[in-house]
Amino acid sequence: MAKTDFKTVDQYHSTFPPEVVERLEIIRGIITKAAPDAEEVISYQIPAYKYFGFLVYYSAYKSHISLSYPFSARFLATFKTDLAKYNVSKSAIQFPHDEPLPKALIKKMVQFRMKENKEKGAVKPVKKKAKA
Repeated sequence: MAKTDFKTVDQYHSTFPPEVVERLEIIRGIITKAAPDAEEVISYQIPAYKYFGFLVYYSAYKSHISLSYPFSARFLATFKTDLAKYNVSKSAIQFPHDEPLPKALIKKMVQFRMKENKEKGAVKPVKKKAKA
């Protein structure tokens, strides 16, 4: 792969054929509607969203689009049945280009990740200042 230096999600999308861009834009729209307070960024040269930390990444490949993040055991257990037909690892879910995107499922997963991140962010221990 050629060295890249994407600054925006639009730059990333522009490197793909129109039919893949359409699928990428659908995922982008689902994420931005499900997580309107999330910040859209480029991280590791792919689109990512931050909400109380990194929420989710997505990226396109020759035969699929991946939704990725180091998913928790709770996340994987919650969506096990829904994800049974996809290639899934602890950090990626592959949606083949030759199948419709599971829009409602993607929305539910993003909302689940938001809840996870917010819960983790709300219980982060406060660092105590050293005594002088």
